Amino acid sequence: WRFAARGGSRGRAEKGKAGLARKGALGWFKMNGNMRSRAQNSSFGSMQGGSIALDMGGAVEDLEMARPGYGKAVATDLSKMNPLARCVISMDKKVLSIIVLFFYSILFLLGMKTSGIAACVLLICAAMLAFSVWLARWVIARDEGTDKMIQVSNAIRDGAEGYFTTQYGTIGRMSIILTVVIYITYMFRRVTPEQEEAGMSPGVLAFLTSLSFLLGAFCSAVAGYVGMWVSVRANVRVAGSARRSASEALQVALRAGGFSAMVVVGMTVLGVCSLFSAFYVFFGVSQGTVNIDQIPLLLVGYGFGASFVALFAQLGGGIYTKAADVGADLVGKVEQNIPEDDPRNPAVIADLVGDNVGDCAARGADLFESIAAEIISAMILGGTMAKKSNISNPIGFIMFPLVVHSLDLVVSAAGILSVSGSASASQSSYDIMKKGYSVSIFLAAVGFVITCRTLLYTEAAPGAWMYFSMCGFVGIACSYAFVFI
Repeated sequence: WRFAARGGSRGRAEKGKAGLARKGALGWFKMNGNMRSRAQNSSFGSMQGGSIALDMGGAVEDLEMARPGYGKAVATDLSKMNPLARCVISMDKKVLSIIVLFFYSILFLLGMKTSGIAACVLLICAAMLAFSVWLARWVIARDEGTDKMIQVSNAIRDGAEGYFTTQYGTIGRMSIILTVVIYITYMFRRVTPEQEEAGMSPGVLAFLTSLSFLLGAFCSAVAGYVGMWVSVRANVRVAGSARRSASEALQVALRAGGFSAMVVVGMTVLGVCSLFSAFYVFFGVSQGTVNIDQIPLLLVGYGFGASFVALFAQLGGGIYTKAADVGADLVGKVEQNIPEDDPRNPAVIADLVGDNVGDCAARGADLFESIAAEIISAMILGGTMAKKSNISNPIGFIMFPLVVHSLDLVVSAAGILSVSGSASASQSSYDIMKKGYSVSIFLAAVGFVITCRTLLYTEAAPGAWMYFSMCGFVGIACSYAFVFI
């Protein structure tokens, strides 16, 4: 971005607090050397006559915008996108479909060799991820609004892409270093005689844990990135839809958020189920070479990798957005009397970038980490409980958390699609969303009872599944009360 301060006020802008606004807008460009070229080639920097002129000594004088239609051309520019995302989006759809289908066929075969439950979970994940793609296409097809709205949106989009390129590059390098540390640590870890007889030598455990760590970190990074990717594109479409009707704006916003939720939960369940199935087949659990309750212990690295990325995403995004927010308020509202969230203040653009990378992307990575840790710990507890209870086939207890979260995907999709209507004097947008939540809660309660009866029933304790169901109802009731109170 290129912004010109007029008169003798430039020195004050660079030395005073106004410099903080400039740093808030340009700070992510200075994180490494090659980011400076992104600033010069960004949406605002490449506008002909599009420099933002601010009088730092007084009120805002003018804001020169780009030529009409320029923003729409930039909206389809892939040059500023993350290299991996740009490669995927630029790839021929048929080739991409074949690659995805090939790898997913391998995962499905592993799931079939593990159990019918694992195969069903993988099928549900595939269907719901396809549904999330439909949601994204539906949102992207909405109108982006006026040229000036698109120009501001492109600036925020460029900032978010630049931030992620820098942050994920750093996280990637640190992940490789930590992978080596994990491998060396597990090489000196003592294994039990049962694990050694099953082929779980220190070298094998070190390799599998390191591989799980990298996979968890990668999936967590993808979950965070897609959350940012859709948010920076949905914001302007929600604003554009709001010019026509509140109902359309609500649907665009809800389905954009639903896309992120589906991808986060779907990738978590898909990753854990795939790893479990791969380890199940690799160690020959069906042949009795190793007990099935030992397999969930190998998934700990996956949760650790997810936590590693979520930690940096939350800290980095949170610090960035708060610094930009404070800088924008100090310079814009306090010193220059510029309204809050006014695009004429460059620090506001940086603040909005921070909202997307901190509140959307980092939150997606954090949810991914929380759900992954919850699933893995529940699988470990289920396997241990089944072993202590002398249950002959504990696969239902181990797979129970995966089935529950795949059920979450189905009921959430139903809830998203059920939201319709427009706000009125007697009914707010929140009331409309609560109707969709009620649909999801009802379906979740029914599905939870069926899941408990199917997976947790055992002859040793025929009524135990009802107690598990009641525990689930307590959690469902608390969440329902929390929303409505």
